[in-house]
Amino acid sequence: MFKNDFPYFNNSKVVYLDNAATTQKPQVVIDAQVEYYTHYCANTHRSSFSDANKATQQYENARTTLKNFINASKNEEIIFTKGVTESINFVASSFAKKFDTIIISSLEHHSNIVPWHMQGRVLNKGLEVVKCTPNLEFDFEDFERLLQQHKNAFVSITHISNAFGTIHNIKAIIQLAHKYHTPVLIDGAQSLSHMPIDVQDLDADFFAISGHKTFGPTGVGALYVKEKYLKELAPYQTGGATIQSVDYLGSVLLDSPYAFEAGTQNIAGVIGFAQALEYLNHLGYDSIQKAEKQWYEYLDAQLHTIEDIVFYNTTHHAIGSRSFNIKGIIHDDIGILLDKMNIAVRVGHHCAQPIMKALNIKGTIRVSLAFYNDKKDIDAFINALKKAISLLKG
Repeated sequence: MFKNDFPYFNNSKVVYLDNAATTQKPQVVIDAQVEYYTHYCANTHRSSFSDANKATQQYENARTTLKNFINASKNEEIIFTKGVTESINFVASSFAKKFDTIIISSLEHHSNIVPWHMQGRVLNKGLEVVKCTPNLEFDFEDFERLLQQHKNAFVSITHISNAFGTIHNIKAIIQLAHKYHTPVLIDGAQSLSHMPIDVQDLDADFFAISGHKTFGPTGVGALYVKEKYLKELAPYQTGGATIQSVDYLGSVLLDSPYAFEAGTQNIAGVIGFAQALEYLNHLGYDSIQKAEKQWYEYLDAQLHTIEDIVFYNTTHHAIGSRSFNIKGIIHDDIGILLDKMNIAVRVGHHCAQPIMKALNIKGTIRVSLAFYNDKKDIDAFINALKKAISLLKG
C-alpha cells in the first residue's frame, strides 16, 4: 500500500531492492521542491522581499523539523550539509584533528575511513579499529581495551552497516566512550529510514544524517552537534552567509548554525528533506518497523532455501541489508542477470573494502529493503535469483 505514495513505482517496472544506496521519494517530497522552484524561488538569509522571506522561513522551519525529529535541544545544534560524507569530513577537519587517536569499527563505510587517512592516520598510527565477532557484531571488550590504551581519543562509529545491516548498540558504545571522557560521532546514514533517533537519550556528541537515504532528496543531509562542542568546532568552509562583519583587517563570524553553512545552500533539498521527515511522522515508526520486520524475516527465510548460499552474519541485531554470495559464482554475474530481469540489487564491496578483505571476499550480493517493499518484490527477486543461478551453473 505504501508504494502508492511513490511515483517511481508507477513509472518503473523495476523491483527496487537497493534502498541502502538511496531510497525512493514520496510525491509530497517532490511536490515540496517543485513548489519552491515554481512559486517562491529565492535565496535565503539575504534579501527582504516576500519570496526571499518565505524561502528563509521554510528553510529554518526545516531545521526545526529535524531538531524535533531527532529530539535535539536547540536549532543551533542542527547544521545542514550535503550528507553524511560531508558531515564526517567536517568533523574530521574541524574538530577531531586535535585527538591523538581515532577509533572506528570494523564495519565502516569508506566515508568514515578515508577522511582519517587524509590526516595521515593509518592502522596503529593514529587510527584504531575495534574487532568484530564472527557474526560481525561489535566487540565491546576490545573497544574498552582501546579506550583504556588511548587517553586522547575520538570515536567515530557507524550505527547500521550499509554492507551487512548489522546494528551497533550505539547507546552502549556512547556510554562506554563517555566513561573514558571520549567524544563520539555516529554515522547515521542508514538510521532514520529504519528507526527513531533521540540524540539526547543516546547522549550523542555528533550525529551525521543523510537525506537521500531517508526518502528525501539527494545532496542534502545534516550534522547534529551537541551544544557543548559548538564553540570548539571550527568552520569547515567560510564565505557568504557565515559572517557578521568583514573588513580587510579581519572577519567576525556568526554563531552556529550559520557560521557552518557557507554559500547558497541546497534550499529546495532542505525543504524536501523536511517534507520527508513529516511524511515519516505521518506514517509512524511503528508501522514502518512492522512492515520492515515482516519482509526482512521473509526475505531471510526465502534466501535460506537457495542451494550453496553463503551468509556472513545472521539477522540477529540487523535490519535493512542482507548480504550473501553463491558458491562458485561471481557476484557481478548475478547482478548483471538480475538487472536483465528488472531486479535492482547492489553487487560489489559496498564501499566497505576492509571488512570484505577481512572476510577474504571481493564483495557480496546485497538486497536492501525499505518499508514500501513487499512479498511480491521478494518473490520476484527469489525467482530471478534462482533463474540466474541456474543459467550460470549451466
